[in-house]
Amino acid sequence: MSRYDSYQTIKAERRGRILTISLNRPDELNAVNAQLHRELSRIFVDVRNDPDADIVVLTGEGRAFCAGGDIDWMQSTIDRPEEFEATGREAKDIVFSQLDLDKPLICRLNGHATGLGASLALLCDVIVASDKAKIGDPHVSVGLVAGDGGAFIWPQLVGYAKAKHYLLTGDLMSAAEAERIGLVTKVVAPENLDAEVYGLAERLAGGALKAINWTKITTNLPLKALFHAHFDAGLAYETMSNLTADHQEAVNAFREKRKPVFTGR
Repeated sequence: MSRYDSYQTIKAERRGRILTISLNRPDELNAVNAQLHRELSRIFVDVRNDPDADIVVLTGEGRAFCAGGDIDWMQSTIDRPEEFEATGREAKDIVFSQLDLDKPLICRLNGHATGLGASLALLCDVIVASDKAKIGDPHVSVGLVAGDGGAFIWPQLVGYAKAKHYLLTGDLMSAAEAERIGLVTKVVAPENLDAEVYGLAERLAGGALKAINWTKITTNLPLKALFHAHFDAGLAYETMSNLTADHQEAVNAFREKRKPVFTGR
């Protein structure tokens, strides 16, 4: 596993030619901090170049899949806006390297996925969720624009009417509702999650891999064109929202364990 030994917040495990990559900050519900953000920006490139991996499973350690951005990291980006350029480049690398991965990518949605965590899940090819999981993109709840992927992928999966409701309110939904509206592929009981995920992974691994991989590439072409055309604008709007008084109020309220009072500024 030397290819992945340098990762501190992502764990890699092999099961034959199936590679599982796990977000590995379980005590923080796998919330994305600066380290995890950097590592996410290169993990899919390493996976793509891994000659011993044909099928990839993405999951989270512990009881959550990914709780979005880490609140301390959010504060640091307010305090040091000079870091926006590097963070923005990493955000682009995360999304485009995930879309460019020419191997089947199955999301094992073991628990809640919010914000960037939801985007990571929804950019996978197949999403198999525990019926205990919830998913949503509450960027607006912390005074931010969902510019790191959510504003683009949600409408492609469920249409604009449903996507705008959830993006503009920040509401979370149950896994059952996510399956009903087509946001995720399948929902199973937690005890059946591994059998469903790895059963599919084994089936794909035993299939005509070139045809499977090239079908994925072809299917992703319109999605990649959409992201290439508009992702920079989404990041720019999110960067601007990061500097607003409402976002600072959301960070303060989270730390003080109270409900934020937004002023629209």
